Amino acid sequence: MTTLLSTQALQLETSHGVLFQDLQFTLQVGQRIGLIGHNGSGKSTLLSLLAGQRSATSGSIQMARLCRLQYVEQHLPVALHALSLYDAMLDAIGDMPELHWRVDSLLQELGIDAATAKVAVQSLSGGQHTRLLLGRALLREPNLLLLDEPSNHLDLPSLLWLEEFLLNWKGAFVLVSHDQRLLNRVTLQSWILRDRQITCFDQPCTAALQSLALADEAAQARRDAEQSEIDRLAASSKRLAIWGSTYDNEKLARKAKSMQKRVDRLKEEQTTVTEGQPWTLQLHGKASAANHLLQLENLTVRATPDLPGLFTLEQFNIRPGDKIALLGANGTGKSSLLRQCWQAILSQQETAQIRWHAAAQIGYYDQSLQQLHDDASLPDALYPFVAGSGSGLARTELVRKQALISAGFPYHRHQQKVASLSGGERARLLFLALSLASYHLLFLDEPTNHLDMQGKQELTEALASFAGGFLLVSHDRDLIEQSCQEFWVVQDGRLERWLDAESAYQCLRNKPALTSGQQGLCAAPVKTVGIALNDSEQALQRLCELEELLQADLARKPRHQKVQQQTSWREEIAGLYDLLGLH
Repeated sequence: MTTLLSTQALQLETSHGVLFQDLQFTLQVGQRIGLIGHNGSGKSTLLSLLAGQRSATSGSIQMARLCRLQYVEQHLPVALHALSLYDAMLDAIGDMPELHWRVDSLLQELGIDAATAKVAVQSLSGGQHTRLLLGRALLREPNLLLLDEPSNHLDLPSLLWLEEFLLNWKGAFVLVSHDQRLLNRVTLQSWILRDRQITCFDQPCTAALQSLALADEAAQARRDAEQSEIDRLAASSKRLAIWGSTYDNEKLARKAKSMQKRVDRLKEEQTTVTEGQPWTLQLHGKASAANHLLQLENLTVRATPDLPGLFTLEQFNIRPGDKIALLGANGTGKSSLLRQCWQAILSQQETAQIRWHAAAQIGYYDQSLQQLHDDASLPDALYPFVAGSGSGLARTELVRKQALISAGFPYHRHQQKVASLSGGERARLLFLALSLASYHLLFLDEPTNHLDMQGKQELTEALASFAGGFLLVSHDRDLIEQSCQEFWVVQDGRLERWLDAESAYQCLRNKPALTSGQQGLCAAPVKTVGIALNDSEQALQRLCELEELLQADLARKPRHQKVQQQTSWREEIAGLYDLLGLH
């Protein structure tokens, strides 16, 4: 195969040490490569080196004449934010007006209509940003694409579009992503960057990781055997040295020295094993005896207070232990709901629309990572999260510094400002902050955006075993399916609740697969409340919930009761009794 690009002894040193060293690899025509590694391993930095946007400390990069490389970065240049999408495309070929005709045809290929092309770049969704970045690169007709986490911030329809685009792409590419499903679908080779080295496999992501795990096991077994031999020889050398000294026997002393030299040589040649992940993600939840942690009633969700409503919730409650996924396309208001609730909690402004239990400990992970103040040092950034946690131990600076070191932030970095951290490091710091306290309820807004594969798996396990409740906004299907028990779908200006993931996905695809019994159930009062039920077991669960709501409301003082809501509940209960044949 024809070589497009190769490297020799590539090394990069930063102010925090060597990022990678002695990298040697070859990239050939038509290769479809997934670049994998934990956060901070240098994946994005390596792409920027290959694209010529920064220089290596040592080593070389050779590019063939036929190589037409384009780098698709994670974020649009700030200079483009004020432009329309169409003008941002033209900006990519400003010095080649003869290619302007390509913009119109390419926009059509990318699925961008004329109306969207006139929208300002700063107002575009994450999926539209990705299409714009790809379009700017494709205008140069590349045969090699370097793609830096293009799946970040994408909703499910946009992610499926990206997958289809990469499957149909005829050139070579290197794709940095933490989406294992995407990598398995579109790549044929995997480069794994860890321990400052790169390991290449002619396998897609999952198979490559399995091969690496087997190699790690074999390396550890060899090292253990070598260590046993080293320990045996070291003990023998020490014993001979003592005997030589005690009995003044020069022959034994010489033999001890010879044996020690052999020990030193074996240590130098000992098999190297991986340093492993810098940190294990953990979250600490606690149960509550309260009936409800959060109550939302007749709440209009808005992106900002001065903008029109995105959708309205009639009545939704989160109880202790509820594990809820909030699903929907980008721009429907999922993140806005979490942000609106969190702002009310922070300001302690309880209203008729948003109420929460007074004793509930509530935490929030915002996808913009702005909870961490840019000008704070790393230990100071953690303090607000533990100040009100009731944990006196976690508040001490020493404990916070020890936590930082265990999370892969060495002591010499502790006075570094939050603003200087990468996206992955900032996400790790926010998760570390949340792990220093225990919560009854968590709001999690796209928590996987900056997590590597190991981090995603750890988050899935942490949420599955979380003792509290949470409301999760995510497009990561594995995380949703393995950690959530209830699924709220925002669509067409309203919120619907489903009790299984597949039904929620079908709702998002506008292909509800309802049986005749389900159609009868959804046709009347249940549709008004926004609930879709799948079988008699789920109908019984809904019936119990409605009776609980009705009894709780009847227990209130008459002037606080919701008469209209009670009527609606009674009608729905009657419909469920008919469906279940309980009359």
